[in-house]
Amino acid sequence: MLTWDLFGTASRELAAQVAADGYRPEIVLAIARGGLLPAGALAYALDVKNVATINVEFYTGVDERLAVPVMLPPVPEIVDLAGARVLIVDDVADTGRTLEVVYEFCSAHVAEARTAVLYEKPQSVVHCEYVWRRTDRWINFPWSTLPPVG
Repeated sequence: MLTWDLFGTASRELAAQVAADGYRPEIVLAIARGGLLPAGALAYALDVKNVATINVEFYTGVDERLAVPVMLPPVPEIVDLAGARVLIVDDVADTGRTLEVVYEFCSAHVAEARTAVLYEKPQSVVHCEYVWRRTDRWINFPWSTLPPVG
């Protein structure tokens, strides 16, 4: 299980990978909901002030998915991403299908798109440029482990 403390360490180490690689994103694109917190942490660590979100629904429960990932509105305007270096961030590349949809959405319009995740699984169809840990296990994230309060 990823704890809040370990998330802080993971975020800094992931940002250090991006910086050491010489990649200087102009936009951090968070895949909501799981990528919101990692993207925010990376944006701060990399000193990127331009952060955007894209909401993709795929998981409907623990290890339960829709047939295909679906982008939900509001979808970012391509003109806001055009010509930029974009870092696409999610919490995990499980099947990789969500990252694949977002990457394809961006890639034709941006100068360069790269992907970063806390965890990548071996079956992922997307092999991210930046990965904190690789695993084949189910991951419990501190922001989604407990049930909703309401």
